[in-house]
Amino acid sequence: MIGPQRKNDLKPCQPNLLTASTQWEYVGGTPVSSAPNASVLWAPRMRLPSLKMAAPALRAGWRWLFADVRATASRLRHLHGQCPEPRSPPKGLLATQLERGLFQEVFPPQAAEEQLLQLLEPGQPPSAIYCGFDPTADSLHVGHLLAVLGLLHFQRAGHNVIALVGGATARLGDPSGRTKEREPLSGARARENAASLREGLQRLFENHRQLFWEGGAGGGAKGTRRLGRLTLLDNAGWLEREPVVDFLLGVGPHLRMGSLLSRQSCKARLGSPEGMALAEFLYPALQAYDFLHLRRHHGCRVQLGGADQMGNIMSGYELVSKVTGEDVFGITVPLITNTAGNKLGKSAGNAIWLNRNRTSPFELYQFFVRQPDNIVKRQVSFLNLPFISCCSRKLYQGTEANKFILPGTKAKWCRLPLRYLKLFTFLPLPEINHIMEMHAKEPEKWGPQKRLAAEVTKLVHGKEGLESAKRCTRALYYSDIAALEAMSDQELQELFNEAPYVELLLEPGTTVLDLCRKANAIADGPRGHRDITSGGVSINHVKVTDPDAILVLGQHILSNGLSLLRVGKRNYYIVKWLQLSHEEQKC
Repeated sequence: MIGPQRKNDLKPCQPNLLTASTQWEYVGGTPVSSAPNASVLWAPRMRLPSLKMAAPALRAGWRWLFADVRATASRLRHLHGQCPEPRSPPKGLLATQLERGLFQEVFPPQAAEEQLLQLLEPGQPPSAIYCGFDPTADSLHVGHLLAVLGLLHFQRAGHNVIALVGGATARLGDPSGRTKEREPLSGARARENAASLREGLQRLFENHRQLFWEGGAGGGAKGTRRLGRLTLLDNAGWLEREPVVDFLLGVGPHLRMGSLLSRQSCKARLGSPEGMALAEFLYPALQAYDFLHLRRHHGCRVQLGGADQMGNIMSGYELVSKVTGEDVFGITVPLITNTAGNKLGKSAGNAIWLNRNRTSPFELYQFFVRQPDNIVKRQVSFLNLPFISCCSRKLYQGTEANKFILPGTKAKWCRLPLRYLKLFTFLPLPEINHIMEMHAKEPEKWGPQKRLAAEVTKLVHGKEGLESAKRCTRALYYSDIAALEAMSDQELQELFNEAPYVELLLEPGTTVLDLCRKANAIADGPRGHRDITSGGVSINHVKVTDPDAILVLGQHILSNGLSLLRVGKRNYYIVKWLQLSHEEQKC
């Protein structure tokens, strides 16, 4: 609180961020003339800067930030008894996701500032938002998750979302971010992949509806708030029926060659020795036509995509705005990279798939559990603004609002689990901050990573998938016999996906040596015998040293009819025993 005798005694603070101009504004206090000793409350009034690209979302975040500063001043006035404390208005969707870091850029800036913020405000009629997914493989991967989560957040806000599978565009191949042409995709393979992607998307949205939707942040019963409608479409339904000449005449006059050639992906490919094929060059035109089709037939006004899709989004905006005369918008989400900064995905060869037949729930769970605790990223801190009060600093400390990434800013250490908890989960920010506070006290427990892994695995694979991942974790890393005994054949094969799977008939008097030799786990002769006596063999995580020991039900053979044989440190064998009676399996 500042208490000068005259406003002229104040020197306006100069914020060191985004070149915003500052003016002082009287916000409360008793006039000096009537109470000379009373303090006068002053607070800075910010003129929001004019930014490009990310301006609307960024300004939305600033409005939220300064709204809280003014709310702080209002609370001070309330303490002085000058006026009742007003209720803070709810943050809009853009400001909320800016705070979490999910929305990165908004296009076009001016129109978005004038219309999109109002379009997405609470209480407005639902809008339609779409995001496209090309079926270049038969499964989504972790790199797609943020785009799906973006759609889910729109759906949670009551808006209708469209998940568009690119059954036609996948055959051309998106040139964005690629140094060479994609392998051609046959029509039959594209249709198979598209069907698998639709199934995967449907599963994600259904898991969210069943396990994460509770009617809104108020904590009321399910159904107290409307969950937006989901529509699954495939652009093969209209692109494959569109005659080439009609398409060129309908789209060609509205897309300028200069704009298409100026895209970074196009310029890089044209300058490469391989060049760029016409099919790839026309990919942005086809994606733009998708946007036009969805605007005409589904009222869609917003396209969501990864940060590498901004060029294609701009082409869609150009086409739709010229054909319809209406403003449409694009929003991008961050790209997920590994610790070396490389994009995760099929093309990079490091994809973590969302289909169980490609990546098991255990492997997905472990991917997030193993995320490093710290990573360097460029960030700028709102906490160094001199006019924010001490209570506001405490409020914003540790939240994404004070870590908006800008190029050229000072690099600092930040916690990757904190960022991922905000991006990949629906946990409220106070709960995330509490998790990080506990982590600071007990970092050896890896609390944020485990919660992150649990939330993502539950969204992707449901409750059963999460339980499976935890069971496999206990069986492998904690030698938990009960967990191993509860595992199914599928879980064992997923956990030890490179281990041989052997089916054997249990005969009376079968010994440890017999088991090892029938499974081809040890060498013939004295060497194999020696491997057992020297302690190199274990069954169900228990070391065995007597080759002539007879296998015992309940010890060497689990109640699920399985044995996990290990020779050395890493050579596993899964043995399924046949013709065990029900009584024997219960032993």
